[in-house]
Amino acid sequence: MEYIEKEDDGSCIFCERAEREQDREDLVVRRGRHAFVMMNRYPYTTGHLMVAPYRHVARLSDLEPEESCEIMSLLGWSEKILREAIAPHGFNVGMNIGRCAGAGFPNHIHVHVVPRWEGDCNFMPVLSETKVLPETLSDTYEKIILARKAEGPEKP
Repeated sequence: MEYIEKEDDGSCIFCERAEREQDREDLVVRRGRHAFVMMNRYPYTTGHLMVAPYRHVARLSDLEPEESCEIMSLLGWSEKILREAIAPHGFNVGMNIGRCAGAGFPNHIHVHVVPRWEGDCNFMPVLSETKVLPETLSDTYEKIILARKAEGPEKP
């Protein structure tokens, strides 16, 4: 409800998170040179991540090659770290480009990484417009950070 009732003030959560250095508060789990990974504060399911470039661009065709490569690399890392942290059975990975396609922030491209489990959604979102999340965002954040530390030092 917090997300639904929030007035659109024209701000961009991705630009705000890119500039700030409050990763725990902002749920940022990894930063690269051209893009970063953050948890969705209003997730479809536990562990829902978003990968976005630092630069404010609206289209895939606006990305520089380095940004595209790093986004793809961070998507692979996101899958790996979520498997280690919360053991999902599968993933949905996708983009909503443009407001009519469902983009909540249509002017800053980003990719959703949504962990899935057998029978995870059942009828709740369809009939009751209700999402079932078995743990808090902070608990999931801690699991991701712990798995990240276990993988050792970052590669450039």
